[in-house]
Amino acid sequence: MAENTLIAEQRSETGKGIARRLRAEGRIPAVLYGRGVEAQSLSVDSRALDQLLRASGAGRNTLIDLQVEGKGNLVLVKDIHREPVRGGFMHADFYAIDRDQRVEVKVPLHFVGKAPGMDFGGILDHPVRELDITCLVTAIPESIDADMSPLNLGDALHVRDVPVPDGVEVVTDGDLTVAICVAPRAVEEEAPEEVAAEGEGEAAPAEAPAEGDAS
Repeated sequence: MAENTLIAEQRSETGKGIARRLRAEGRIPAVLYGRGVEAQSLSVDSRALDQLLRASGAGRNTLIDLQVEGKGNLVLVKDIHREPVRGGFMHADFYAIDRDQRVEVKVPLHFVGKAPGMDFGGILDHPVRELDITCLVTAIPESIDADMSPLNLGDALHVRDVPVPDGVEVVTDGDLTVAICVAPRAVEEEAPEEVAAEGEGEAAPAEAPAEGDAS
């Protein structure tokens, strides 16, 4: 996985007012912590971070060379806080790592192939869309392929059935269902109601009063 450079600036001031000022300038507050570094309060360019994560294709699993006053730090994005409405970045946590360190990360599943059961009306359901794995930080896959081609109607693919690259260990429960090809539920048509027998349930016509019976 390629590394991407991001410039950070140290900051000594904290608080909501400072955070608002930084965001008005196109920057966001951030922190750096982890192996071999002292916790530091930083700020980074919000747009540069967003473009870096989008371009890498690995999202939060992107390896970043975080430059702080000319010193490089190999980091992963541990957490990002977003605006609840627009979704813009508000704060970022960077976790310092070593190249020979194993880390636990979430990796998305990439569903490939066509399930034969779909030719018979089957519908694919994907209860699990990402896996928790451990591997070296320099060997984090961008995604893991899950092949749908063996799935006929009623068949399921489980976590244990998904092959992973060498050096990758899956933490997610192997019994969990990754995908299942289910038959569509048949719509039960209600039987038409039988036509009531002629005259059934109808009131009998009143008899005409006999001539001369008027009171």
